Amino acid sequence: MEFELWWLLGIPVFFGLGWVAARVDIRQLVSESRTLPRGYFKGLNFLLNEQPDKAIDAFIEIVRMDPETADMHFALGNLFRRRGETERAIRVHQNLLSRPDLPQEQKEHAQYELGMDYLKAGLLDRAEETFNAMVSGQYAVQARRALLEIFQREKEWPRAIEAAIGLQESGAGSRQKEIAQFYCELAQDALVHMHPEQALPLLDKSLHADRVNVRATMLSGDAQLAQGDVEGALLTWRRVEQISVPHTALVAQRMMDAYRKVGRPQEGVNLLKSYLEQASSIDLIEVVYKAVLELDGVDAAKQLVSNELRRTPTLLGLDKLLEARLMDAPANLVPELSMVKNLVHGYTQKLARYQCSHCGFKARQFYWQCPGCSRWETYPPRRTEELNVMN
Repeated sequence: MEFELWWLLGIPVFFGLGWVAARVDIRQLVSESRTLPRGYFKGLNFLLNEQPDKAIDAFIEIVRMDPETADMHFALGNLFRRRGETERAIRVHQNLLSRPDLPQEQKEHAQYELGMDYLKAGLLDRAEETFNAMVSGQYAVQARRALLEIFQREKEWPRAIEAAIGLQESGAGSRQKEIAQFYCELAQDALVHMHPEQALPLLDKSLHADRVNVRATMLSGDAQLAQGDVEGALLTWRRVEQISVPHTALVAQRMMDAYRKVGRPQEGVNLLKSYLEQASSIDLIEVVYKAVLELDGVDAAKQLVSNELRRTPTLLGLDKLLEARLMDAPANLVPELSMVKNLVHGYTQKLARYQCSHCGFKARQFYWQCPGCSRWETYPPRRTEELNVMN
C-alpha cells in the first residue's frame, strides 16, 4: 500500500518535469526560428503557394546577405534546375564547391547536385565525369543510377550493362529486365548489320537475365531465320505464346510469312486463329484476315471479322469489317459504304495508338522503351481502344 502511495505522489512530479522540458524545447525552437532570415519564410510561403519566381527572388536575397548559408544555395540551385535554368543552377553549385570551409558531407551533396545540373543540361560528358567520382561515397547509389541513365541516353549498351550490374550489386534492387533489354539492343544492332551469328549469343545472355523476355525470344527467331533455319525460327516464335499470349500479335506476321515459306500456310492460319480466341487483338486480326482472304476467300474473311467484332466491339474492328464488306458489295451500295468507311477510318487513326502504362505517352508503333519516360516494357501489346473496351 505504501508503494502505491509513493507512485501516486510521483505522478505530479513527472508531469512537472515534462512541462519544464517542453517549455525549454519551445523556447529553443522560438529562439532558433528568430535567427532565420525573414526572407526564408517569405520564400517558403511563395513555394507553398506555387510561386517559384518570387521564391527564387527571396532566396537570392538571403544568399546575397548571407553567402555562408549552404542550405539556401541548395534550395536555390534546385529551384533553378526545376525551372530549366541549368546555367544558373550550375553556377550556384560550383560556388558552393569552391568554398574551402564546406564540410565533406555538404561537399558531396553539392557535387551530386552539380552532376544532376549537367545531366539536365544535356552535358553528358561532364555529368559522367562527376558521377564517376562518386560511386564509392554516400551518394554512390544515386550516382550509379545517373550513370545508368547517361549510358542509355548515349546508347552505350555494354557500359549500361556494367552500370546496371553494379547498381544491382550495391543493393538497389533487381535490374535483370533492363540488363536483358540492353543485350537485346546489342543483338538488334547485330541483326541490322546482318550478323545473326553475333546476335544469338547476346540473346542467350538476355534470356539468362530474364527467361520470360518476349523481345529476346522474338529476336532469337529473327536470327534463326536470317541464318536460313525457318523451322527453328517458327519453334522459337511459338514460345511467345507460353510467355504472353497478347504479345503473339507482335510476331504474327513473321510467323505467317514463315509458314508460307515452308508451304504450310493453312497451319499458320489455324495457329493464329487459336491465338485470336485466347486474346483478341486488332493487329492479330489484321494478319489473320489477310491470310484467310488469300486462302479461303471473301466470305470467310468477312465471317472472321464479323465474329471478332461481336466478341470485342471496337471501331477498329468495324473499320476492318467495312473494308471486307466493300469487297463484294453491290455497286449501288459502294458509295455509301465507302463514305462510312472513310469516316470510321479517319476516326480510328486517332485510336490506333499504343500507350505507355507509366507516363501515358502514345505512339503509332510499339516500343520496348517508352520515348516519353524511358521506362522499359511499359507498352501493352494492344491499342488504346482495345484496352478501354477490356476495362
